[in-house]
Amino acid sequence: MTTVNIVGAGLAGVEAAWQLAKRGIKVKLYEMRPQKMTPAHKTGLMAELVCSNSFRSNALENAVGLLKREMEILDSLIMKVANVTAIPAGGALAVDREKFSERITELITTHENIELVNEEVSEIPQGAPTIIASGPLTSASLSKAIKDFTGEEYLHFYDAAAPIVTKESIDFSKVFWASRYGKGDGADYLNCPMTKEEYAKFYNTLVTAEMHKPKDFEREIFFEGCMPIEVMAKRGPETLLYGPLKPVGLIDPKTGEQPYAVVQLRKENESGSLFNLVGFQTSLKWGEQKKLVQLIPGLEMADIIRYGVMHRNTFIVSPKILKKTLQTKKDPSIFFAGQITGVEGYVESASSGLVAGINCAMLVTGKKPLDFPNTTAIGALCNYIVSANPESFQPMNVNFGLLPALNKKIRPKSLKKQKISERALNDLQDFIRKEQIR
Repeated sequence: MTTVNIVGAGLAGVEAAWQLAKRGIKVKLYEMRPQKMTPAHKTGLMAELVCSNSFRSNALENAVGLLKREMEILDSLIMKVANVTAIPAGGALAVDREKFSERITELITTHENIELVNEEVSEIPQGAPTIIASGPLTSASLSKAIKDFTGEEYLHFYDAAAPIVTKESIDFSKVFWASRYGKGDGADYLNCPMTKEEYAKFYNTLVTAEMHKPKDFEREIFFEGCMPIEVMAKRGPETLLYGPLKPVGLIDPKTGEQPYAVVQLRKENESGSLFNLVGFQTSLKWGEQKKLVQLIPGLEMADIIRYGVMHRNTFIVSPKILKKTLQTKKDPSIFFAGQITGVEGYVESASSGLVAGINCAMLVTGKKPLDFPNTTAIGALCNYIVSANPESFQPMNVNFGLLPALNKKIRPKSLKKQKISERALNDLQDFIRKEQIR
């Protein structure tokens, strides 16, 4: 019988192992801790939560609440244990960290179909289906092996991301479509024009805003090309006018003139429901980011579904490397799962492990791996990481902007989100019946 290799016993790795083992498939699960620790982990327990004990909102009006409900329907180990180790947290799901990891470790190590191997993996295992779920702090030796497999340019070491806003929250009466000097199709970007007075207020807010303090293992020198916008701004008031906010080559059709400054937005996904603020990678605290973004003309009511970050994070450029099944294009017997794929967050990582585990089981049993529907949170997240612009690809939390819009407008927003969730759960149940997922 085929034995599947899984590298990494974080949330994605143990979820994948569980999905395979419960289907009668043997698993060899590699975890280098506690023999070799990462800068962030403190124990050798599986699925250790290193940042927060919260799995965020339980409400179906929240995308992560929908994602968790979908995972429960698919018999997720992570959700099962999270629910039994939960502690009071209002409308959120929070867990007792120690009990959570201890229970996961117990269930995995006592399962008859799972063999735990506590050693570092420095090469991608050969000769059997393999799931790489080594996380955002992948060791240097395995990182090199992944670089060799994917191509060096397809592996990133810093999460230098700009805020992302929803299209429906943009005031289109204040912005205009254009490309600098009319290049491309002449309308590749949404442009937010600023007057001198608006720029001065924006600039003063930016240079006085409070930043996140990096952890010790994140204290690195960033290249000029991914410098935080607040660091760039502190070089002088006009620096941004020659950088990400330069207005040269752009004419506002409402005035017929070149604005004093311009913030450009670029489509983040194929459907154009999400927009990225070009050049706005930042280390500012989230509250400060919201205040700053809402000073930009056209973004006064911006719904920020992903805040900018600058931190240590190993991830592959999934749009170039992965299929939606989480198999690699180069070798369909090799899967990736977890934060290394470009999903952000504990729940999202576990959901990708669930997909990789189910699809690897399909492969091993001679069946076709599955594309989960884009109308589900699970499918939409997988679709994002393989269809995003590879040149600007950055990790992403689940959000309703990733799911297709409804056929009709619904207000208020909370009711619209509820309807999207109802559609997702119905479509998932239909998909489970059709594909006979057990």
